[in-house]
Amino acid sequence: MKPSPNYKWHVVAMLWAISFFNYADRQAIFSVFPLLQKEMSLSNTELGMLGSSFAIVYGLGAIFAGTYVDRIKRKTAILGGLHAWSIICMATALSRNFRHLVFFRAAEGLGETFYFPASMSLISDYHGKETRSRAMGFHQTSVYVGTIGGGFFAGLIGQYYGWRLSFIVFGGLGVLLGIVLSKWLEEPRRGAAENLTAGKPMTMGEFLAFAWRTRTVRVLVGAFACSNFVATVMLSWMPKFLYDKFQLSLAMAGLTATLFLQLASLAGSALGGYLADMLRRRSPGGRMMVQSAGLLLGAPFVVLCGMTTSIPVLIAALVGWGFFKGLYDANIFASVYEVVRPEARGAAAGLMNTIGWLAGGGTAPVIIGFLGDQYGLGPAISSAAIVYILAGLLLLAGIIWFVREDVKAVSVS
Repeated sequence: MKPSPNYKWHVVAMLWAISFFNYADRQAIFSVFPLLQKEMSLSNTELGMLGSSFAIVYGLGAIFAGTYVDRIKRKTAILGGLHAWSIICMATALSRNFRHLVFFRAAEGLGETFYFPASMSLISDYHGKETRSRAMGFHQTSVYVGTIGGGFFAGLIGQYYGWRLSFIVFGGLGVLLGIVLSKWLEEPRRGAAENLTAGKPMTMGEFLAFAWRTRTVRVLVGAFACSNFVATVMLSWMPKFLYDKFQLSLAMAGLTATLFLQLASLAGSALGGYLADMLRRRSPGGRMMVQSAGLLLGAPFVVLCGMTTSIPVLIAALVGWGFFKGLYDANIFASVYEVVRPEARGAAAGLMNTIGWLAGGGTAPVIIGFLGDQYGLGPAISSAAIVYILAGLLLLAGIIWFVREDVKAVSVS
């Protein structure tokens, strides 16, 4: 039976729910850092290693996962990944020492690495150039809501019932969601949204050669690594920063670290998707323009987050940071799909996540943890603004010199 015209938005809503648990599960551990530190006598550097273990495995697996999902049903990869990471999330509650935590965090990274290459490729075949940024921007809001939910409820459950129960709750709900959605999610034809005929999937070597010679891909991957570095700083260290500096409870530290920034990001992502679709009609670099503006305008708020001693000022800084972060986030994959054909979009998302999480997310928790031990978490967090500025300038270079030619190459191939 042919799907209804609105089904393409129903798909985004279903994937939104899956992505919610993708981020709630990975965020939960950061809100219980103080409990883990007390129970297992962990240093800040060791806590940082928990964040990095997820990011490193997630990043190492992403390019392989992306190439794999270009060859199989993306529905299978999405729902299989959901069940895998949800079960691993529940198993984290079995941890009794630091080694156990590292193992389960790394395993969860492997389970989650299939989701974004498969889901972004699938959305791109339901939404063409007219609605792609809006669809992906709406999907991106699940990241923010999931982060809020994971941060707050893990802290709340941990505060009253211990840190283990939160992992059982989030993982169990994810398993139930996968069972329900298996009946409703449908696989589209690759290239359907743009009336393109997908070619034969590229081998890993062929795709990497393509990505290297496509300068816009290199620019977007580099900018994503920088942006992900800063985002991981927020996800991993802001709850503990608030707990230590402002003496907030676990629940309030988890909520404050996520609520204001993520709600502002939600608004920024919605606006970023709309602006990008509008500017794309005028220029091939329209989506990247929105991204660059988000990074450069967000950098001062990153500095303020780490330096202020006032909670109201901190909240204002989190809102500013979050809003401009959302402008960037709405177009992470929509921008790269401008210069990548349908048969390689899983691999493209995988490459973005591999570099972004290894060079960005994999290093940020440990670097900021080390700097925090030496100079304090506030200055360490503020220093991440330099990375935002570098990413914004890199995108501007891509807009000026590369994107027009690379977009034209896809349309005539």
